[in-house]
Amino acid sequence: MSDPTFVAAVHYRDPKAAVAWLERVFGFETTMAIEAPDGDPTMCHYEMGIDGRGRVMVGGEWEGRAKSPASVGGANTQSVHVSIDAGLDEHCDRARAAGAVIDAEPSDEFYGDRIYRVADLEGHRWTFSMHVRDVSLAEAERAIGATIEAKHW
Repeated sequence: MSDPTFVAAVHYRDPKAAVAWLERVFGFETTMAIEAPDGDPTMCHYEMGIDGRGRVMVGGEWEGRAKSPASVGGANTQSVHVSIDAGLDEHCDRARAAGAVIDAEPSDEFYGDRIYRVADLEGHRWTFSMHVRDVSLAEAERAIGATIEAKHW
């Protein structure tokens, strides 16, 4: 598995159910599992990747500071962006069939990726993307009518 510099952590009311759902629906794999003593969901810790890459930490709600969107009226203060190699439309179809809320249908974006946005079983927002074509910086700037400042395009 890769060792990313930034790693997101998402919190669930029922983290064990969330891990099973994320595996079945999004195709994630559990790369680490620390089960909670006496089944206490505030004490568990899971790490997940996709296609042998990336890492997202999954845990329970704890200390009043870490809450699932389901516990705070659906509010999100972050979303997680996941790049996949292939099959984005099928990925979206599988998520929809499993009851996920599709926030944005698959579409090709000006920067060369095809994306869709989805809310999971407790309301976390995810964007899945798949690279479909290379786009020059100049082409992207023309597409949006604005200057893009980027160290690495």
